Amino acid sequence: MLAVIDYGAGNLRSVLHALKHLGARDMRLVQDPGQLHGAEKIILPGVGAFGAGMAQMRAQKLVAPLKAALKAGVPYLGICVGMQILYEVGEEMGEHEGMGILGGRVLRFPHFTDRKVPHMGWNHLNIRGEPGLLAGLDERSYAYFVHSYYCAPSDDDTVISWVDYGIDFAAIVQRDNIYGVQFHPEKSQSTGLRILSNFLRL
Repeated sequence: MLAVIDYGAGNLRSVLHALKHLGARDMRLVQDPGQLHGAEKIILPGVGAFGAGMAQMRAQKLVAPLKAALKAGVPYLGICVGMQILYEVGEEMGEHEGMGILGGRVLRFPHFTDRKVPHMGWNHLNIRGEPGLLAGLDERSYAYFVHSYYCAPSDDDTVISWVDYGIDFAAIVQRDNIYGVQFHPEKSQSTGLRILSNFLRL
């Protein structure tokens, strides 16, 4: 069963549409801890602010069971804020504690760059990871981003794809069964569909 977490702020409709297009059938929308039971894969789509996302995840009592599932080895894909809340601290509208599954912080793009914030639009993915989630991607792959904050992992080895936007930031991260993408695969056409398809095949 593929669990898609609904904490009230995800881009659920387009994500579900993309997954159905790829042939995913056994899907469950998860809004409470019991619905995570039996999940073979987990996707957490997210939009909005880090702190608000974590507050809602706590209100729905989803943090502890999600962490337990990831510790047990269930493959996880976090999208945008679903990636950011994997980290220890987010600095959007004050400091907020994340799930702390990955080491690092979520920071605002610095003012010294000459790029517009929020970062919105298509960007080239620099690939350095092994096949798996990245199977079929190459240096011609582009993805669609909408964000003002970026993940700064404490372990650079978890970064399997990055983007240059005045600074280099993590576009895709992986540690064992845990994956995160800063962009929106459901809006990234062939690149995004490839990544979702690869995740379904893991």
